[in-house]
Amino acid sequence: MADEKTTPEGAAQPGTTGEGNQPEAAVAPENKTGGPERQGRGGDNRGGNRGGGPGGNNRGGNNRGGRDGGRGGRGNNDGGEELIEKLVHINRVSKTVKGGKRFGFAALVIVGDGKGRAGFGKGKAREVPEAITKATAAAKKAMVRVPLKEGRTLHHDGTGRFGAGNVTVRSAPPGTGIIAGGPMRAVFESLGVADVVTKSNGTANPYNMIRATFAALGEQTSPKAVSQRRGKKVTDLLGRGGASEAEAKAEAAAVTE
Repeated sequence: MADEKTTPEGAAQPGTTGEGNQPEAAVAPENKTGGPERQGRGGDNRGGNRGGGPGGNNRGGNNRGGRDGGRGGRGNNDGGEELIEKLVHINRVSKTVKGGKRFGFAALVIVGDGKGRAGFGKGKAREVPEAITKATAAAKKAMVRVPLKEGRTLHHDGTGRFGAGNVTVRSAPPGTGIIAGGPMRAVFESLGVADVVTKSNGTANPYNMIRATFAALGEQTSPKAVSQRRGKKVTDLLGRGGASEAEAKAEAAAVTE
């Protein structure tokens, strides 16, 4: 009788090893807190609904990366067109402040579709990639169309001037290639010109050279545009240059823009 009164309720009975109490202590927290079920519901379900994958880590990484990748794709293709981007010049400037020097970068980019459309833009930022991105976006907004003869060269000669920059552009026969240097070559490669002869007189500043080149390209006109403006036929305009009627008709048939 004395042994039964003094024995605690949770003590192990003689002849047992005490293993029966350990499962009870482990089961009690699971029943009270929900244990693995609530953790699985908070981690797997919530991560799966928001992130599209198992766990909360996939929630932010995969979705945000997908959104950024989609924006980059739209910018490069520009509505389904493959654009030619050429980095012409990067200028670095520094500003001396109390803690040291603060650097900045300016980028000059040429963008074209290789089919008669091209543009240039510049961008400034603290980092080079950001400056190139700004310049590319500005170039896409400033693209202009230039009429090309047979899709390979210019219709006629022209000159362009901007500041101290003075350039001359001339049409060339097939097989000539792009005879141009520096920033002007990048313009004609992006534009899709295969045969052209150019000359730059004056400054070697890439900004002024490109502006002068686009000034010369802006003066280009095609026989089709002139005929529409004057209310005449293309054959009449081409025949005045001394060509025969058959040659004028052949050239007029080859004019596409």
